Amino acid sequence: MASNPIPVEAATSTPEIDISQYTPVTEGKATILFPKGNEVFYNPVQEFNRDMSIAAIRTWSELFLAEKQARIEKKINNAKDEKAKKAAEEKLSHYVNTQSFTILEALAASGLRSVRYAKEIPKLKQVVANDLEAEAVESIRRNVKYNNLSEELVRPNQGDAMQVMYSAIGEAKKYDVVDLDPYGAASPFIDGAVQAVSDGGLLCVTCTDLAILTGSMHPETCFGKYNGMPLKGMFPHEMALRLVLNTLQTSAGRYRRYIVPMMSCSIDFYLRVFVRVYTSPQGVKQAASKTAIMYECSGCHSYAVQPLGKIQHKENGQERHCPGTGPPVDEKCRNCGHTHHIGGPAWGASLHDKEFVSKMLQHVKENESNYGTHQRMKGMMTVISEETDAPLYWTLQRLCGTLHCTSIPMVDLFSAILNAGYKVSVSHCGPATIKTDAPSEIVWDVMRAYVKKKPVVMSNIAENSPARAILAKEPSIKVDFTRHPDAKSESKTIKLVRYQQNPTPNWGPKARAGKKRKQDDQ
Repeated sequence: MASNPIPVEAATSTPEIDISQYTPVTEGKATILFPKGNEVFYNPVQEFNRDMSIAAIRTWSELFLAEKQARIEKKINNAKDEKAKKAAEEKLSHYVNTQSFTILEALAASGLRSVRYAKEIPKLKQVVANDLEAEAVESIRRNVKYNNLSEELVRPNQGDAMQVMYSAIGEAKKYDVVDLDPYGAASPFIDGAVQAVSDGGLLCVTCTDLAILTGSMHPETCFGKYNGMPLKGMFPHEMALRLVLNTLQTSAGRYRRYIVPMMSCSIDFYLRVFVRVYTSPQGVKQAASKTAIMYECSGCHSYAVQPLGKIQHKENGQERHCPGTGPPVDEKCRNCGHTHHIGGPAWGASLHDKEFVSKMLQHVKENESNYGTHQRMKGMMTVISEETDAPLYWTLQRLCGTLHCTSIPMVDLFSAILNAGYKVSVSHCGPATIKTDAPSEIVWDVMRAYVKKKPVVMSNIAENSPARAILAKEPSIKVDFTRHPDAKSESKTIKLVRYQQNPTPNWGPKARAGKKRKQDDQ
């Protein structure tokens, strides 16, 4: 684990700063200087990303440092002789007085994120702010100096991100946190990142290539980058999260490592995942049972999940790993008779660690003044904490659109599913989403019962429409629309900012760094 300074390129002295040449921008406790007329480096919409990252790292660091202390205390209790016990006690005493951790921001740009980390995260020993561009490294040095930070705490480094991460491979040199926030796909950097992070460390990954990951365009490109096929019909944003998590696990598994997702977020025009990385051959063996193929009907968009592996538990407590059995669907959809699209392989296990999310949410509530986007942070984390672990989700628009019926009130739909004995929640990926462990047949039973109350005009529906096949069947259960006490979530009851509204006109990802400069030079 990283406790020694990371060897990087030495910082050069920075001349006095002519403030008149720059526009100061304050975010959190950091004030960053941007060259006047250059809007490439700063995107105010990404403040939410940086706020969430700081809160996640602070929450993780408390767990990480406490676990490290517990391991040392265990060595003291298990010491075989007085000499071993004294050595462990000295190690514990040194650790308690110097406990700290390191961060690598592999693609630092202006250094805003690194400066905020240094000023807002306690017990941080060093953050290495790396970028390939000389102009970006110059900006990092300028902003480190302007914020009265030492280059020992925020270490500017010019280098290729992959080379920097590969050079950290080795027990004493790994970073405790590796932060990847690239322009576009994170896939080129993942192999280095899963090796450069320390055991139990935190890997923070952003992907802004959602057009690829959600299948909106070029699914073959998504497969080339992330080794999985996207599905764009009903649940594209959660599918994108699962494709990225599977890429992380696949890369980590090559090095006897496995991931544990702490929180996985679909946000605006990008996604952000926080995962812990551990070294354990036994943990890697379980990866197949956490990997799945997703089936989505091309007609009614019903879906099913097929794990690639399964674990059988023997009487003596040992585990036996076997191929999964399936498929969970027929050749044609049981509901409407159409064929299926196949997506994945993708992550099939939980997207979040609910205990971690709860701790992070409590931290934000207790430190609202530290986060400019705390209202939205509380809203998103509350929705995530309420999510059921069932993979994927339905959308109200697709459900009602398939049957050409009026929109069913969400509270009625949720009540019917809950009264049938299943779990249901919304997804943080969108406001009109339905995450449930109810099979597709039950969901369509509920919709059939609703259509009996609010009939559709069948003459307006095409003969080969999925609606005709679905509505031709009678419900297999007695659907009860009686209002269920859990049909309305706490996050909706207390009026939280659960989903982002458009913050500014023409908002989204900024231009790639360097484009404006090159145009000006021409």
